[in-house]
Amino acid sequence: MNIKTSKFEKKLNIKFKNINLLIKSLTHKSYDSINNNEKLEFLGDRVLGLIISKKLFEIYPKDKEGTLDKKLASLVNKQKCFEVAKSLELERFVFVGNTTKGNKIENKIISDCCEALLGAIYLDQGLNVVEKFILKIWKSHLKDSVITYVDSKTKLQEYSLKKYKSLPIYKLFENSGPRHKPTFNIGVRLKYTKFINAKGNSKKEAQQKAAALFLTSIEKLWIGMIQDFFYQKINITKIL
Repeated sequence: MNIKTSKFEKKLNIKFKNINLLIKSLTHKSYDSINNNEKLEFLGDRVLGLIISKKLFEIYPKDKEGTLDKKLASLVNKQKCFEVAKSLELERFVFVGNTTKGNKIENKIISDCCEALLGAIYLDQGLNVVEKFILKIWKSHLKDSVITYVDSKTKLQEYSLKKYKSLPIYKLFENSGPRHKPTFNIGVRLKYTKFINAKGNSKKEAQQKAAALFLTSIEKLWIGMIQDFFYQKINITKIL
């Protein structure tokens, strides 16, 4: 374990005062059900949000709160954390149970470890060090943030508020699979509509997929209505 973490310290260019914090940040609950990275992940998620929020506030002083919020969401989501983790080759250093050589570690585990790592750096090195570290490894993503990405869940929320003056309703229908690789079946509906379901390895992923499917169903409905309108118009023209 010491050899593994020493190599990772060199890669990060950070020497931990408390090496146990680094080890804990890389330890998934499937490897150790007690001393794992879940609480560090919780902390790291908040630290990341704070640092990126502050930076966006500085580089986009004219942007409104809603625009900044969308840019933040695109920079701190699980997919972005996974991309950053891959750039650090974090998957080589993760401690995870029930795996054999050659097995691929779940993307969510890697992205969670990325957030836990940030929490560990914050506790061990302080705010200034973790801020410099985050801004360094998120540098290219911050440059791309001029293009605002709006995720499916946000799009559906905006649509629901505009049309029904209420938020979408999400419901967990099923939680199956082993602890280290769970599957969540989550449905979403709007006021006066039925649930549309999707599955994912996390609740957030399942919610995003369900929202995307719901938006697709709305789009298909509108296309169908437009096609019917033009078809009826053509038929009426023939009759006249």
